[in-house]
Amino acid sequence: MAARDLDAEIAELSETLAGIEQVLEPDKLAERVTDLEEQAASPDLWDDVEKAQQVTSQLSYRQAELRKVTELRQRVDDLPVMVELGRDEGDPDAMAEVEREIDDLRKTVADLEIRTLLSGEYDEREAVVTIRAGAGGVDAADFADMLLRMYLRWAERHGYKTEVLDTSYAEEAGLKSATFEVKAPFAFGTLSVEAGTHRLVRISPFDNQGRRQTSFAAVEVIPLIEQTDHVEVPENDIRVDVFRSSGPGGQSVNTTDSAVRITHQPTGIVVSMQNEKSQIQNRAAAMRVLQSKLLLLQREQEQAQKKEMAGDVKASWGDQMRSYVLHPYQMVKDLRTEHEVGNPQAVLDGDIDGFLESGIRWRKHEQAKAQA
Repeated sequence: MAARDLDAEIAELSETLAGIEQVLEPDKLAERVTDLEEQAASPDLWDDVEKAQQVTSQLSYRQAELRKVTELRQRVDDLPVMVELGRDEGDPDAMAEVEREIDDLRKTVADLEIRTLLSGEYDEREAVVTIRAGAGGVDAADFADMLLRMYLRWAERHGYKTEVLDTSYAEEAGLKSATFEVKAPFAFGTLSVEAGTHRLVRISPFDNQGRRQTSFAAVEVIPLIEQTDHVEVPENDIRVDVFRSSGPGGQSVNTTDSAVRITHQPTGIVVSMQNEKSQIQNRAAAMRVLQSKLLLLQREQEQAQKKEMAGDVKASWGDQMRSYVLHPYQMVKDLRTEHEVGNPQAVLDGDIDGFLESGIRWRKHEQAKAQA
């Protein structure tokens, strides 16, 4: 085995980290942390619970980000000293430790580099995710339920707070649709690469003949609206219907008409909310999601106009963006990035970081090609 050029590897690591620091700007990040700490210390912070939660969430994320980049720089800067000591003492164990540290740092720096690729207008926002069962009958409804669990488990792994806003249960099993929030900075930028049609191939547990079934579910990801956004929704543009919340199989959740369905008549967008206890809370949550959808629609229309002026740029996001195959072999494969793993159960248990990272890199590459 050829000897490693540790000096060259350290220089490359330091250069990569310097590029990340140019994007993250640790000095400005420290100023932002100080500002958020002052807001969090305000005695009237919790007078506005929603704002307080945003401040504390932002503070926690920014502190962790600042700590990560600061500690990484210290570890990289310590490497030349470790190498020099190991060489001076002629200690092979010390040199082996340096190699392990370099390998670990390379992976950590690569993970942090993903964050620098999230530079879209709304990438920093929290996310609202909607999953809908597609073709495939009861298997599709069950698949939608599996995807909901997958994303909630992924968020749990990372310590991200989630809130399920609406669930519409299918008659036999699974879900017709579900909508939930991921309350973490950059949740939209990270999860937006999940948008599209997901495909499941397996032996159907609902087929008494044990036949193989292909089913589909659609995932939609939008950025959460913020108070600084200006999305006007005139009252005469919406229709509000109230109904009684229900659980699986039609089981009553409550005995009052607290669930709310808002239809935006100019666009046909429909948002339903039933997981809050009061009609007022469900209406407020539904309006927030509606405004988020309208904000994204406005952005897409602006981008379409820019593309039209720039000429035809073909998008390569196919309808079927990922396949989950449980039979006759075991594999999950992203059809855009070619990233694949042979352990579907781990993926369905929330281990999707590899798909997210490859999707973010792929998207950045596609954007660069379109702008070339």
